[in-house]
Amino acid sequence: MLSHLLTSETKGSDTKGMEEMNETITIGATPLSHQAIVSIAAGATVDVDRAALARCAATYTAVEETHRGGAPIYGLTTGVGDLYKESVEGPVGGAAHADTQLAMLRGHATGVGAPYDDDVVRAVMACVATALAQGRSAVRATLVERLAAMLNRGVTPLVPAQGSVGYLTAPSHIALVAFGGGRARYDGTVLPGGEAMRRAGIATDGPVLREGHAMISGTYEITALAALALDRTAKVLDAADVTAAMCLEALRGNTRGWEPPVQRLRPQPGQVRTAARLMSLLEGSEPIAANRHHRLQDALSLRCVPQVHGAARDTFDFVGRTVAIEINAVTDNPAFVLRDDGLVEVLANGNGHGAACGQALDYLAISVATVANMSHARLDRLNNASLSGLPPFLSRRGGAESGLMVLPVTAAALLGEIRQLAGPSSVHSMVSVAGQEDHISQGVNAGRKLLALLDRAASVVAIELLCAAQALDFRLPTVLGHGTGLAHRALRSTVEPYESQTDLGDQIEAARRLVLTGTLGTDTPRTLAEALR
Repeated sequence: MLSHLLTSETKGSDTKGMEEMNETITIGATPLSHQAIVSIAAGATVDVDRAALARCAATYTAVEETHRGGAPIYGLTTGVGDLYKESVEGPVGGAAHADTQLAMLRGHATGVGAPYDDDVVRAVMACVATALAQGRSAVRATLVERLAAMLNRGVTPLVPAQGSVGYLTAPSHIALVAFGGGRARYDGTVLPGGEAMRRAGIATDGPVLREGHAMISGTYEITALAALALDRTAKVLDAADVTAAMCLEALRGNTRGWEPPVQRLRPQPGQVRTAARLMSLLEGSEPIAANRHHRLQDALSLRCVPQVHGAARDTFDFVGRTVAIEINAVTDNPAFVLRDDGLVEVLANGNGHGAACGQALDYLAISVATVANMSHARLDRLNNASLSGLPPFLSRRGGAESGLMVLPVTAAALLGEIRQLAGPSSVHSMVSVAGQEDHISQGVNAGRKLLALLDRAASVVAIELLCAAQALDFRLPTVLGHGTGLAHRALRSTVEPYESQTDLGDQIEAARRLVLTGTLGTDTPRTLAEALR
């Protein structure tokens, strides 16, 4: 089921129109956010801080000197994995070292299946470049500049999406292209990597010292997937707040459980923030004012939106902090620290284990699945005449007209997939590499399935948006909440109320675009209004 999760069905940004991107992201100067990685993935220009390049050069020189002194260095003077006991002979920069580094990359570029979309590959490249710019990995400054040039000139390695337990695989495919091998997409054509680099005017010399190993030895792939997932999660959660508020209006619910006195009793940060946003979206709503005492209390899918969406936001914040650390961390093994005598301290470590991000992504998948569960409960309620007080299946004609009857069915099918995808990957550790790697994170699988889950969750929320807008049409003319009214108008600017001759598939896709472009993802009705202009 996972063989095509990150291909055509979960497309993010590609490199089309990269020349239109005006944003420039500087790596190596200050910590980068996940939004910066997302911007680079979408085509932003990359610059490398001069001080970072100087750090890389200084560390590279010091590692050369340390190696000449006879110090064993994993991945440079030795093999990798269970071959750490085997020595690589010959002088630094000699043919034996270069051949060993290239052989390592070829032997680790074992991805299978359909390739990642370009935005995913660019995100991985951005994470590799950001890590190497720390100056802890013994690579030439020119290699960091080479990665930036590949991003800026549109050389995107072809990277199969399957086959990684947490690291090594995707970066190996990228590294091969950086050194003239592999395959890459350039100017809309898939080419041998060396030819793509030649056409782009980028050098492919090396690898020297341990550059091959340095490019693959960290959690870059997991981190890139996590950055993209955070961006898409934010849009889905924001849109779900809007659709929930629209449902409350349409179902003549009340906001008593959303108001500040209730939140003060249980001040979970995400809950408080969600409740405040919901109340802001409904500011000025005539249906809410008129139905404050319509029923004693609403169903949980309405009454507990702050609690459920808020818990997801708290999870989002936790994952965001984890990913921010990971983007700016050194996860290479070994890492190098300059000493006063011009040599380096060689720090063998386990920072390449992806448990931190892998488990965080599993946690986020569960939270988003819970939001999707609640969204489905609301949209099904809207279509149930005995619960909603609205026409059956929100049909404008009545009688045998089926209206939106099958939309909850579509959402239920999506929800079945979401629940499967919410199962954790990080518990599925296995023994590999002759027992040397006897605990693995499965963090890449966690990231891939989270992006697939988000694709389905966006569709569920889009279906809720369609149903909520159709339900609110029956309440008009009335003054809707400032934020919910703007959202209703945003949908109706591209999607007409459903009639029997309307193609619902097209309507779902139009609503999905509103969710995934972040049009509904604003913090206040005022900024939503600005987004709709």
